[in-house]
Amino acid sequence: MNFLPEKIDDYVVNHSQKEPELLQQLNKETWQKVLNPRMLSGGYQGRILAMISKLIQPKTILEIGTYTGYSALCLAEGIQKNGTLFTIDKNEELEDFAKKYFDQSAYNAQIKQLVGNALDIIPTLNEKFDLVFIDADKSNYTTYFKMIIGKMNSGGVILSDNVLWSGKVVEKIEPNDKDTQALLEYNELLNNDDRIETILLPIRDGLSISRVK
Repeated sequence: MNFLPEKIDDYVVNHSQKEPELLQQLNKETWQKVLNPRMLSGGYQGRILAMISKLIQPKTILEIGTYTGYSALCLAEGIQKNGTLFTIDKNEELEDFAKKYFDQSAYNAQIKQLVGNALDIIPTLNEKFDLVFIDADKSNYTTYFKMIIGKMNSGGVILSDNVLWSGKVVEKIEPNDKDTQALLEYNELLNNDDRIETILLPIRDGLSISRVK
């Protein structure tokens, strides 16, 4: 969902860095062959993720929610030469799809694909992270945060996607809408946890940037 008027949104996109050719191919193939292609970060948000990563220059990155690998490749653009990006997804059917593009990238040796339930995998990771991107099942955002906050380096950044949830966070919640309720609780957590400082940006479907103190 776009929260800006269409003409302004078009202007913003047209005056921002364009996605690299490999990501253009990945974007196109995702829309052609994969269910729910709207889950893709897309060109504009992908450039934002890449820019944030380049500014941070992380050595260790964790992504929760690989999907077809688009956002992982964007985040990898800022990683240090000896750094590692761990990306987790439970969908085994998309593992080879993402790996094909990882292997074509300059970061193929630095990206570690982990397939399975992130709730089980995260506790097995002994690294401390400079950058984390949360873009998986919304009902577990708070759980993911609690699992990773102790694994963050000071000054590290946690990015959280879809935190405006098509604007539902400011509408009346339906009784069975567990995802919106979970995101409301998560947004409150980010805003009130003394260990971090957070800004919520109305980019696409909402992107929170939380810096660990």
